[in-house]
Amino acid sequence: MFLRELTVPVTTLRGVGASLMRTLSGAGLGTVAALLTRYPRDWEDRSRERPLRDWTGGPVCTTVTVLAHDWFGYGAMKTLKVHVEDHTARAVLVCFNRPFLEKQLPPGESFRVWGKFFWKYGELQSSAFEIETARSAGGILPVYPLSAGLTQHLLRRLIRQALDRYAPVLENEIPLDIAAVRSLLSKAEALGSIHFPSSAEALEEAKKTLIYEELFYLEVMIGRRLTARRGTAKPLGGSPALSPLQRMLLDRLPFTLTPGQEKVLAEINADMGSGVPMARLLQGDVGSGKTLAAFLAALRALDGGKGPDRTGGAQAAIMAPTELLARQHAENAARLLEPLGIRPAFLTGNLKSAGRGRLLAALAAGEIDIILGTHALFSRDVIYRNLALVIIDEQHRFGVTQRQAIIAKGGGPAGKPGIPHLLMMSATPIPRTLALTVFGDLDVSVISGIPPGRKPVRTHLAKESNAERVYDFVRKELDSGRQAYFVYPLIGDEQAGEDRPGGGTEDPEGLKNAVSMAERLGRDIFPRHPTALIHSRLDDEEKRKTMEAFRSGKIRILAATSVVEVGVDVPNATCMVIHHAERFGLSALHQLRGRTGRGEEQSYCFLIYSEPAFSGEYGTPPEGSNLEGRQRTPSGLSGEGKQRLKVMLESNDGFVIAEEDLKLRGPGQIAGIEQSGYLKLGIADPVRDADTLLAARKDAFAMLERDPGLLLPEHRLVAETLERAPPFSEVGM
Repeated sequence: MFLRELTVPVTTLRGVGASLMRTLSGAGLGTVAALLTRYPRDWEDRSRERPLRDWTGGPVCTTVTVLAHDWFGYGAMKTLKVHVEDHTARAVLVCFNRPFLEKQLPPGESFRVWGKFFWKYGELQSSAFEIETARSAGGILPVYPLSAGLTQHLLRRLIRQALDRYAPVLENEIPLDIAAVRSLLSKAEALGSIHFPSSAEALEEAKKTLIYEELFYLEVMIGRRLTARRGTAKPLGGSPALSPLQRMLLDRLPFTLTPGQEKVLAEINADMGSGVPMARLLQGDVGSGKTLAAFLAALRALDGGKGPDRTGGAQAAIMAPTELLARQHAENAARLLEPLGIRPAFLTGNLKSAGRGRLLAALAAGEIDIILGTHALFSRDVIYRNLALVIIDEQHRFGVTQRQAIIAKGGGPAGKPGIPHLLMMSATPIPRTLALTVFGDLDVSVISGIPPGRKPVRTHLAKESNAERVYDFVRKELDSGRQAYFVYPLIGDEQAGEDRPGGGTEDPEGLKNAVSMAERLGRDIFPRHPTALIHSRLDDEEKRKTMEAFRSGKIRILAATSVVEVGVDVPNATCMVIHHAERFGLSALHQLRGRTGRGEEQSYCFLIYSEPAFSGEYGTPPEGSNLEGRQRTPSGLSGEGKQRLKVMLESNDGFVIAEEDLKLRGPGQIAGIEQSGYLKLGIADPVRDADTLLAARKDAFAMLERDPGLLLPEHRLVAETLERAPPFSEVGM
């Protein structure tokens, strides 16, 4: 029997009645399998002595003698205090809601105490502690994530009972030959040691086994999907040669493709000519030339399915998350592709009904070759004549159902069902570990390098108190004919000081806002240079006019929020100033910096950070107490904020930055993973366990190649994993 086949209810365990069953079910622990896979979040090593004197170094684990009892409070709030001492110091156990400890801890008796202590009211205290008899052997105990009604003691008791009863009958889930090569424990041994390890070494062996197992089956699932998409037959092997329309466009460009663009174009052409629907993720740092690669892919699709008069031929859709970015793509398409005879169109939700009706009729009739837009591209009333290629820009900004909706619009002539080619693009580089998990069933292309003539952006850090020096530098750039962005974490309005008596440019936390600072920049700081404001609350037409004025140079300074993170390409803008930079994530900082450096002139990014205040969290013990107080910690600029700024200062490489972002934030918060419904691991972490991930992927793919039967969903080894997983069209799209 495999572990997840243990679907028997926890009521089969001693002491679990109807009431406790409801509590456990509410916590997702209604079956024995769920209980045994509730892995500890930590472990307490109670075999190592840590006396009271060392209370600042972590939990205390020591033998104490009870000196006396004391009480404080009245009535229902009356609370017991137990005075204790070990061989190094004295302390007080504050027993909130535990008056019964008066009898269990009589004066003169000795007990083992485990808990966190702090200095308060002139004495060393603990209110979060556990006690054991002095004869207890201690050992390594699991610490589980808890919810209402559950305690560590209860879960330890139930899980130990479940292990004793069911672990001996569990089958190994990793093939024996792989387990032998990788030196993995049996399933029963791994479960026993992950919950109640006999030693630190046994715990590490259990972690190694269970982490490998999770990643192995994740890669089995990915391998199965990859094979299912490509089909059992081998691809036809498309040609990477240029199509006629592609060659026409490249002949008209005043520059040549970078080696990275040429490589990606060859991969796309080979995919689209292979006879198998393309499913490719295109990654490229800001400014690497992904948009041109997307246009070339669209031209390949049009060449592959055009009719004699182009009416009814193949179509391509390019979807972007914001109207700002979609409009920029549409303007570039009109400039580059219309001279080739291509008919592009732009569709957003703001298009007036009369114009929308005419556009949709032309799209359905096949009179539009490339449609560019936002979420409106997959609206119910949007019908394509022959959607052969879907391109999704900034793919992580779309949810699973949104990606599915546009893909479902694909089809052959006159609406004949079919699967379109798919090209997803991301200017937020995805670390390799995530590319092998979330997007592991897609082919991945990377445009490396930047177009010739561009220079890396120089990044500088500055304290808020030194902002004037930054302004002086920017002023020189403006006087030389350049342009600049100023970005703030707040829009303004009710968030900021202009709504308070006396006004101001900061909110109560001291954060500057775009609305007030736009006025100050234009009036006081740079009065000779036209300034404008853009943020998400402005209507789309006003944003369009503002951006057009900035692109044309009529506006020299753009005060904004992170709305300019994508979709803004102004080669003459050489300065990016980000106030309160510690408030922005690494991805946002990198994208904002990428708005500059798009021309041949040297560009600069200034990260202005708030200066932290310092405050003491705890008091200091009196001299002579043999106890150490806690150090005062910064409350303004967090350690993670400092680390983000340090990464930005040291690197312009988006992939390096993405790896650091992954380390800081974890895999669940980036790359659209939370929307994918895909990466749900119990004990494995693809960042921490990157080496194990690569080994598991190698083993899983080799096994699938040897035994195609594993692709069948009824196969016992992979059935449970495959049944829980969403279909290919919902993953990484």
